[in-house]
Amino acid sequence: MTTTRGKFITFEGLDGCGKSTQLNRLAGVLREQGIEVVTTREPGGTPIGERVRAVLLDSRTQGLDSMAELSLMFASRAQQIAEIIEPNVEAGRWVLCDRYTDSSEAYQGGGRQLGSAAILDLHRVICRGVQPELTVLMDSDVAASVARARRRNEQAKGESAEGADENRFEKESRAFYARVHEAYDRIAEREPKRVFKVDARRKQDVVHRDIVDEVKKRFGLK
Repeated sequence: MTTTRGKFITFEGLDGCGKSTQLNRLAGVLREQGIEVVTTREPGGTPIGERVRAVLLDSRTQGLDSMAELSLMFASRAQQIAEIIEPNVEAGRWVLCDRYTDSSEAYQGGGRQLGSAAILDLHRVICRGVQPELTVLMDSDVAASVARARRRNEQAKGESAEGADENRFEKESRAFYARVHEAYDRIAEREPKRVFKVDARRKQDVVHRDIVDEVKKRFGLK
C-alpha cells in the first residue's frame, strides 16, 4: 500500500520573534487531529547538526568567515534532509522545522551581504529540491525581537553547566538585523504562494489562531 506523503512546514523570522513557541503550538493542534508530527530546528536537529550548531551560535566562536558560516549552515541542512525531513515526509509524517534555507538567505544573504544568488544556488545543489509546502514568516519589530532573544540566551547561558551560550548572532548590530528583516520581506514578495506572513507583534493567541487557520485552509483540515 502506498503511503501518502506528509507535509513539510517551516517557521522563519528574527531571533526572539516567537516562532519556536508557535511551531510547538501548531504541532499540538495537528497531533490532536491524529497527524504524526516531527519537530526539528536549524542549524541542528541531528547529532551532527547539533555539533555544527555549537560552532555557529556560540559566542566563543571567533573569526568565522561569512562563506564558512554559510557552508556550515548548509552542511547541517543536508544532514537534516537526509536524516529527518525526507524520511519522515516519505513515511507520511508532517515535519515542522524551525528555520530552513530562507534563514540562510536572510542572515547570510542579507545580514552578511552575500546576496541571494549564492544561497539559492547552494539550495538547488545541496537540498535537492526539498522545499517546504508552507513557510510561516513571523514578522516582528527588529529591536524588540533581538532584545528578547538576548535576554533568553543570557538566561540559558546562566543555567548551562558549561557556561556556553547561543548569543553569537544576537551580538550583531541593528543594521545587520535591519538587512535580515528586509531580506525576509523580499522572500515573501517573491514567493507569496509558499510564504505566509503573519504579524508576530500581536498576542500569542491571536498569532496562533491565524497560523492554524492558514494551515487548515492550505491543507484542507477541519
